[in-house]
Amino acid sequence: MNMAIIKGNICSEIDLKHVKEGSMAIAKFSVAVSRMKKDDPSDFFNCTAFGRSGELIAETLGKGKPILITGHLQTGHYMNKSDVKVYTTDVIVDRFEYTEKKDDNNSTQSDLKEADKDLEIPF
Repeated sequence: MNMAIIKGNICSEIDLKHVKEGSMAIAKFSVAVSRMKKDDPSDFFNCTAFGRSGELIAETLGKGKPILITGHLQTGHYMNKSDVKVYTTDVIVDRFEYTEKKDDNNSTQSDLKEADKDLEIPF
């Protein structure tokens, strides 16, 4: 079983792209996750969200905002400019939750309810 659950803060600008005009969205961003011990450094995870989830993350969250992600790990590799093979590990977002509490100026919880309506399976 390949499952990852991370809770942290988005620590990069969210890069939202569409492969072609009107096609599926792809959002890429990084999340910083604190370790259990206070003095330990944080871990940084590269994350990718597809479709409506990617659009919602890009529209409603940003750098510094907290997020809870349930997903799976995906490994890959590419050749860099120096012809050296670079290995990658990304968290592919299957589901996410807002972890910031709602206040008078923040519609995060209502956005989440709307997102859940869009993501419901129709059977």
